[in-house]
Amino acid sequence: MNASRVLEAHSAEEILLGFASALRAGGVKVTPDRARSFVDAVSRLDMGVRADVFWAGRATLCAGPEEMEAYRRTFETWFAPVHRGNVGPDSSATTVRQASLADDGGTGSETSDEALRLQASSREMLRHRDVATLDPTERAALNRIFATLEFTLPTRRGRRKKRNRHGEIDRVRTLREQLRRGGEPGPLRRARAPRAPRRLVWLIDVSGSMAPYADSLLRLAHRTLHADPDHIEVFTLGTQLTRVSAALRRTDADDALAQAGRTVPDWSGGTRLGEVMRAFNDRWGQRAIARGAIVVIASDGWERGDPALLGRQVQRLHQLARRVIWSNPHKGKQGYEPVQQGIKAVLPFVDGFIGGHSLKSFEELLKVVGDA
Repeated sequence: MNASRVLEAHSAEEILLGFASALRAGGVKVTPDRARSFVDAVSRLDMGVRADVFWAGRATLCAGPEEMEAYRRTFETWFAPVHRGNVGPDSSATTVRQASLADDGGTGSETSDEALRLQASSREMLRHRDVATLDPTERAALNRIFATLEFTLPTRRGRRKKRNRHGEIDRVRTLREQLRRGGEPGPLRRARAPRAPRRLVWLIDVSGSMAPYADSLLRLAHRTLHADPDHIEVFTLGTQLTRVSAALRRTDADDALAQAGRTVPDWSGGTRLGEVMRAFNDRWGQRAIARGAIVVIASDGWERGDPALLGRQVQRLHQLARRVIWSNPHKGKQGYEPVQQGIKAVLPFVDGFIGGHSLKSFEELLKVVGDA
């Protein structure tokens, strides 16, 4: 179609949403969320520049390399330029390295600007991809990104007051407040207690149903543990409870996960969440490790035992911890409903119920933990 005539007859949003519908008809799985992200991305760029629209669409509408060729063909048809000499995305450039999302630094025939766009687009697509669908090359690229994730451990007011060379009374604050009152006497201000880091406890389900996500979740726990090894503990849940904090203290993530794999005896096995949670509360939680802590439970909630037992144990944990956050890899997927008996039993006793299937959801999880 003629771009200038379309712009005159329809709004920019109609054109972009129409392209998303045409792309869906062409075999690309475009969800409403991706279509909205596409419109938002183009609104921050210049719609008059075909290259900007092309790269914004490729970063937000394509879920994998297998969809890029269909995307390119639909884009060329929908946004056909008035003159073929206009500046637009080079069809040869869009197919280079499209089979891999790894930032391997290759140059080939691409210009440096095009290579940067490919890398940025690849990372953005990885942020939204379900980690269970990644191929080995994409998973290796994702594993490298884990090391760059930002994380700040939440803090609490310390029990000990800050040492002050002037004594227990903070004379500076007391005098300043008195001056604000025009010299009128008032209450004495005491030395402030310093902020201390809160404890963070990871409980990661490594049963068979969680096998596609367990590796990424342990890498995420490894990233946080190295931010503050003294205040973070990591356990795995399956048919039994296993403490893997010592294994994950290794600097290299691959070595740490390999050691954790040798430590966990029930990897990709069954799950008895209620019994395992009771064991954690009896041996670790009640004794102090969970008192006032942020507890993250990463599980899909499939319970082979009694769901009522799981609910009681999570309620018990909720009474000990400051926050209990449940991360479910299916939560962020379209059409998900918390119908599993295990999830229904624990929802009244968790402070946060969020997704855990993509890099974007992992970033959101770290933010929730940091703000707790």
